[in-house]
Amino acid sequence: MKALLQRVREARVDVDGRTVGAIQAGLLVLVCAERGDSSDTGRRLLAKLLRLRIFSDADGKMNRSLQDVGGGLLLVSQFTLAADCSGGNRPSFSAAAPPAQARALYEQLLIDARELHPQVAAGVFAADMQVHLVNDGPVTIPLQMQ
Repeated sequence: MKALLQRVREARVDVDGRTVGAIQAGLLVLVCAERGDSSDTGRRLLAKLLRLRIFSDADGKMNRSLQDVGGGLLLVSQFTLAADCSGGNRPSFSAAAPPAQARALYEQLLIDARELHPQVAAGVFAADMQVHLVNDGPVTIPLQMQ
């Protein structure tokens, strides 16, 4: 499972002109399920997201986690993170999980996140989404779980 996380001051996802998920300060996470991923992969990714120390402490050092600061978590499915651009000018997405499997893994990730964290919002799987954010830092970190 691949993820691109951004520390944000605020973020929201709109579908058809309507906001479907929004957070204040916290993490916006673009998530891609890949072939071979399982719900266990998602749980390990979630554990890392919740505990990754990328928020500033009183001394201005990145030493606090999302759970430490009580920030929001906005999870957005994004199959294009599986892009392979090595063979020409058109990306291949063959590493992405098939849509039905990807949807199930994304939905399980949301269920698990909502059980472990009080502020979870989400995009809409396979929708045409507009993601709005104010990046904080900026801090943008790619993650990959096997």
